[in-house]
Amino acid sequence: MLYDAYEFQRNWLSGASLLADMGKGWLQNPANPLGRTSFGPMIASGLDVFSHASQPRGKPEFGFESTVVDGKTVTVFEEIVLRKPFGQLKHFTREGVTGQQKLLIVAPMSGHYATLLRGTVERMLPGHDVYITDWRDAKQVSLDAGRFDLDDYIDYVTEFLAHIGPGTHVLAVCQPSVPVYAATCLMNEDKHPCRPATLTMMGGPIDTREAPTAVNTVATQRPLAWFEHNVIATVPFNYAGAGRKVYPGFLQLAGFMAMNLGNHMMSHYRMYQHLVDGDGESADATKAFYEEYRSVCDMTAEFYLQTIEDVFQAHKLPRGELTYRGRKVDPSAIVDTAILAIEGGKDDISGVGQTRAALTLANKLAAGKKKYHLAETVGHYGIFNGRRWREEIAPVLEQWIAEHAQG
Repeated sequence: MLYDAYEFQRNWLSGASLLADMGKGWLQNPANPLGRTSFGPMIASGLDVFSHASQPRGKPEFGFESTVVDGKTVTVFEEIVLRKPFGQLKHFTREGVTGQQKLLIVAPMSGHYATLLRGTVERMLPGHDVYITDWRDAKQVSLDAGRFDLDDYIDYVTEFLAHIGPGTHVLAVCQPSVPVYAATCLMNEDKHPCRPATLTMMGGPIDTREAPTAVNTVATQRPLAWFEHNVIATVPFNYAGAGRKVYPGFLQLAGFMAMNLGNHMMSHYRMYQHLVDGDGESADATKAFYEEYRSVCDMTAEFYLQTIEDVFQAHKLPRGELTYRGRKVDPSAIVDTAILAIEGGKDDISGVGQTRAALTLANKLAAGKKKYHLAETVGHYGIFNGRRWREEIAPVLEQWIAEHAQG
C-alpha cells in the first residue's frame, strides 16, 4: 500500500507540474499583457518553483564531455567496464591520457545515484584514472537476480578492484566506508594482489557510538522489527523488480528533507525571490542542486535492514563482531593499505570521530600509513562537493595518493 500511495501521488503531481509549467509559460509570453503587470512575474515565479519541486525525476547523467590535463583540454568518455545485477563499474576514459594513478570511487548506496558524486569525480579527473561504482535502482532489478546484502556489497567491491588491477586507490564516501573497510581487511588478510594501495574514507559510519547524530538516534531508538514493518515496501508490478522488498528512495529523501525542513523551505523561498528579481543564474544553481538531491533510488530490504542492525544498532565492526559469510572481519589484518580518514566538523550525518575510529581499529598498521584530516567548517555534503572540497580537501587526498603510489 505504501508504494501504491506514493505512485498515485507521483502521477498526480506529474500532471500538476505540467500544468504549472504551462501556466508559467503563458504568463511569460511577451504577447500576454498579464505578464507585464506587477503580479504577473510573481505568479509565474511561484508556478516555476512548484513545477520544479513536483516534477518526477529519473537517473541523472554525469554529463562529462572534457577535462583539463596538464593545461590541455581532453575529451572524456564514459565506459561501463563491468556489469553486475545490482551495480556496474564505470570508467571515465580521457583521450590520450595514460600512466596516472587508478582511483576507484565507491558511491553510497543510500537512496541517491552515483551522480551525487559528480563534483567528486570532476575534481579528481584531471590527475587520476577514475572509476566509480554505479549502483542500480533496486526496483529495476528482477527477482531472478536474487538478494543483495552487505556480504554481496563486499563481493562487488572486491571484484571491482580485481578488475581494475593492482595498485588501485579507493575513495569511499559516507555509507560504503563500512563494507569497503571490511573488504580491505579481508583482502589484506588474504594478501590479495589487488588490495587497495590506499583507502580514504570520508564521513563514514565506522563507529556510530562516537558523537551520535540525529540519523544515528533514529536508527537506534526503535527495534529492527519496527523498520521491517514500517519502512519496507514491495515494488509494484509496473517496474522490472516487481515483488522485490525494498527500502524506497522516496522515504529516504523524505527523512533527509524532514531533518532540515526549514533550510529546504528557505532555499525554495530564495529560489522564488531570485526568479521574481530576474536572477535566473542563482535560481538555476538551486534548481541544479535539487535536481540531483531529489533523484532517488531504492535499496534492497536485506541490505538496508542489515546495515541498520550491524552498523547502527549492534556496532559490529568496532566491537570485532562483524562477519563476512561466516568469516570474522579483522581490522588488525590491515598492514599494507594506507588509510586516510576525513571528517567534516559540521557533519550532521556522521559525527566527528566516527570515521577516525577506522585508524584506531587498524592497530597493526604503521603510523606512517595512517592520516586524519578534519575539515572544521564543512558539513556532510561539503566533504565531497563544493569549493571547500575542491580547494581544501581534495589536495589532502591527492597528496596521500601520491605518497603511497605503487608502480
